[in-house]
Amino acid sequence: MFTSFDGPPLILRLYGSAKVINTKDFEWDTLCKLLPSQPGARQIFDLEIDLIQTSCGMAIPYMAYQGERQQLNDWVSKKTPNELEEYWITKNSISIDGIPTMPPET
Repeated sequence: MFTSFDGPPLILRLYGSAKVINTKDFEWDTLCKLLPSQPGARQIFDLEIDLIQTSCGMAIPYMAYQGERQQLNDWVSKKTPNELEEYWITKNSISIDGIPTMPPET
């Protein structure tokens, strides 16, 4: 779901499925070159969209964009690749709804 916080009111919903591509997957090197470089990037989502819907969004409040936050990039830049992977394994290996988020070890 995407929401417009400035300009005309709009809500956009995308329905479909997604494939998760992790840093160890063979597609990673090709796909990550198509995106802006992001320190600590670990997943790309390849979406297959089946349905797109819009709705008015007239109840969505206005919010002003103030810029990008730099804290995560600063934190990642102080970690070695091994430290970063250990953090992901310790803190991010299971989603909030109990689904594994890391690829199985090969």
